[in-house]
Amino acid sequence: MSAAHILADHQISDCINEGSLLFDTPLDADQIQPASMDLRLGDRAYRLRASFLPGKDRAVNDRLKAPLVMHEIDLGPGAVLETGCIYLVPLMERLNLPADISARTNPKSSTGRIDVFTRVITDGALAFDTIAPGYSGDLWLEVSPRTFSILVRPGDRLSQIRLRRTNAASTQAAPSKSVEVSLALTPGGIVGFRAKRHAGVLDLRKIGGHDPRDFWEALSLRDGALVLDPGEFYILASKEAVCIPPTEAAEMAPIAPEIGEFRVHYAGFFDPGFGYDGAGGAGAKAVLEVRGRDVPFILEDGQTVARLVFEPMAAKPRALYGATGSNYQGQGLKLSKLFGAWEE
Repeated sequence: MSAAHILADHQISDCINEGSLLFDTPLDADQIQPASMDLRLGDRAYRLRASFLPGKDRAVNDRLKAPLVMHEIDLGPGAVLETGCIYLVPLMERLNLPADISARTNPKSSTGRIDVFTRVITDGALAFDTIAPGYSGDLWLEVSPRTFSILVRPGDRLSQIRLRRTNAASTQAAPSKSVEVSLALTPGGIVGFRAKRHAGVLDLRKIGGHDPRDFWEALSLRDGALVLDPGEFYILASKEAVCIPPTEAAEMAPIAPEIGEFRVHYAGFFDPGFGYDGAGGAGAKAVLEVRGRDVPFILEDGQTVARLVFEPMAAKPRALYGATGSNYQGQGLKLSKLFGAWEE
């Protein structure tokens, strides 16, 4: 049985030098993370009637015509992607993976915290966000703002990619573990935020430049229970502190997908060093992006809603999460980096 390990920052750089990761525009200085790399929007977007997967042996480009495509948008001067619409954007990065490297993608933390649903597709894809070993071709990002319309430009980063190398010589599966994550809904003080409908446009380049009161309603409780309204979007925090050691990475996964009354955590990657004392993150909480579904549903203090699945790194990253600055290291309940501090 083969074992898969997540590639660290310097190994991702090696993949670039070896031609496994390709791009025409030079990388941003901070684009490579401890166990992932950010992906950048290209110069155009296609407004779609519906989401799709190309299917086996079919290229994405072959599907980009009427009636699926409603119109094409030039992102060069900046363009607003509107709430409730589906867009497909070619990414600046391409892949030319060797046979022993696969990939997985996920929204960035800041993307999930503003309720923008994203997922990557490839030529011949039968599933979203999962890229088979040996894939060679373009990457495309489906973008669907759910609550807030967003102003985007080429080079903006909404998604990230992790590379996994399979060691065919191994006779044992790579060790993994998972820990449960529960909600902090203690009475007194702000326990979460609920997104406001029909708010203004979020400019993805204005870090800290939006007043959170224009977009969010603060929530406090008289008891340790919160009723989720169907279709509403919430930012909540974990009861537990999360620590990702230097030799592991983690991904948030649902605890019980069959429940169906709510969805937890759109952006699931946790890099080595998150919440780690040695990287200045002791006591960091997991921020949970929660959307109510179908019927009103009660969440209670301490209720388990997700789990963190840990995977081994192929090597220790040269720079741990937070070592060179991060908006979320050591966080408690925290909105996206696009918002300023909450003030009563």
